[in-house]
Amino acid sequence: MRVFQIRQKATGAILWTGSASGPIAALDAMAHEAGYYDHGDLPEHIRAGGLHAEEVKV
Repeated sequence: MRVFQIRQKATGAILWTGSASGPIAALDAMAHEAGYYDHGDLPEHIRAGGLHAEEVKV
């Protein structure tokens, strides 16, 4: 597993950091931990401005 950090592009806020197999899996893991089925179910105000999943080198 690789480590990813999810940021909200509009604000630069870090929303989640954790292990996932890829960027989409990271978005889904973040959403799941927040109580949603996957990143498609996140509220519009979270997705507005875009989300960016970046692999973190540790």
